[in-house]
Amino acid sequence: MEEDVVREEEGKEKMGAGEAMGKAGSAVKEGIVSSLKGINEIEAEIVTLVRSTVSNTLQATGAVAKEGIDVTRDVLKGAIAATEEVGTGLTLSAKSVAKGVVMGVSDVGGDIMTVAGMAMRSAVKGAAEVGADVAVVARRTADGVLEATKEIGGNVEEVAKVVVVGAVEAAGTIGATAIRTVREMMLGVVGGVKDVAGAALPKAHTGTPEVS
Repeated sequence: MEEDVVREEEGKEKMGAGEAMGKAGSAVKEGIVSSLKGINEIEAEIVTLVRSTVSNTLQATGAVAKEGIDVTRDVLKGAIAATEEVGTGLTLSAKSVAKGVVMGVSDVGGDIMTVAGMAMRSAVKGAAEVGADVAVVARRTADGVLEATKEIGGNVEEVAKVVVVGAVEAAGTIGATAIRTVREMMLGVVGGVKDVAGAALPKAHTGTPEVS
């Protein structure tokens, strides 16, 4: 009888611990879901802000072809300056900024191919200047450009080529390590399209390695 009581008490303790762990897991899950929803909302807000800023600016100037590149460069500088002020966030905002830029230029009939390349070069160089992870920023920017291109019905494969070349060219001004890491990251961007990967990714340099 006494043994039965002890077993029952032990069972209750185990159930109590299990319930506590279950509640802890649920609390963490809810917190993460809430945070991720918040991140998605922030990213959507950045896309909307950049898109409207770019399209309104280009409409005001009336010189879409000429000003598109300058506005893209200026917007990326603004985004990078914001992350410097806050101290973090370039890897998070890069995708949304790039997506907003492409969509904004598209809204006014601009050349998204040219803007895509400029966005990649500006993002990669800007990441290096502020000490951010160049390869990750390149990947996030590429994702934003290609996502926007798909949404507006553009030629994703052709834009992918421009994106990869722009990223690798910009990495080439930074150093050998940057070239290698960016090339590896860009393989993930175009890996699903063999023709794009072959045409867009420059062949690895076989000469004397550059000292970074």
